[in-house]
Amino acid sequence: MSLLSKGASIQIREVWNDNLEEEFALIRGLVDDFPYIAMDTEFPGIVLRPVGNFKNSNDYHYQTLKDNVDMLKLIQLGLTLSDDQGNLPTFGTDKHCVWQFNFREFNVNDDVFANDSVELLRQSGIDFKKNNERGIDSQRFGELLMSSGIVLNGGVYWVTFHSGYDFGYLLKVLTCQNLPDTQTGFFSLINLYFPTIFDIKHLMKFCNSLHGGLNKLAELLEVERIGVCHQAGSDSLLTACTFRKLKDNFFSGSLEKYAGVLYGLANANSDPGHAAPFVEFFALRSEQPVSANISKISKRNVTDEKGPSLGFGM
Repeated sequence: MSLLSKGASIQIREVWNDNLEEEFALIRGLVDDFPYIAMDTEFPGIVLRPVGNFKNSNDYHYQTLKDNVDMLKLIQLGLTLSDDQGNLPTFGTDKHCVWQFNFREFNVNDDVFANDSVELLRQSGIDFKKNNERGIDSQRFGELLMSSGIVLNGGVYWVTFHSGYDFGYLLKVLTCQNLPDTQTGFFSLINLYFPTIFDIKHLMKFCNSLHGGLNKLAELLEVERIGVCHQAGSDSLLTACTFRKLKDNFFSGSLEKYAGVLYGLANANSDPGHAAPFVEFFALRSEQPVSANISKISKRNVTDEKGPSLGFGM
């Protein structure tokens, strides 16, 4: 069943520091009836590449993820909640609700970032000055997220697209710590906080005719975007709609056996003999070619050699 009828009215609920608690109160009241949570993040790109020897490509991929998440700061998070039939909450109105959380910590004047990534976010309408002035304190967000019912809950299903970095930033916010040194430690935390995950990029491996990033997949499945590309609320909604269309068209029955895999990283549910190649892991939202040159960058304003790098999938 389609997530939204054509012409459906969407309200992207902008969440700032002054309305954070009331919006979380709404979410706490919804989670039992709307247990599917599509998630997307926006962050300042990728600025570090690890140097040294690695046992395999998965170890390199994870070290790259860890180095960047540890150093950089979350800018925006989008959440789309839906029920078993794909319906979104409306609170008795004619508007279907999506949440977009705006964080305060990232500062373009002081922090490291990939220049192309931040410029693309600017062009997409993100106001960094407004985020600094009105944005959410990430520590307070983490506290409210812990008590929201959407984490540490085996009855919640997280829906994402190529989302290692997305979950990395959420874990950093939840734990107030750098990511674990090993993938084993990383997935121990993933399994604790997000017991059931469906990564659409992993599901696509079982659909022979499908390829590309999220925008390309949505186009192939005739899913229409609502809202602005490269803003987390709209991207999470597109993720939710695309997941529903993919599930209805290509899978019958339970998706349980496909859960728990993050595309591009090794974990307990993935085949260690088929590690995702370097170029696949760094297939960014821009879907531009990737250079395999490894370097470690410490400048503040960085132009990423791959072009815009906003979170692996679009």
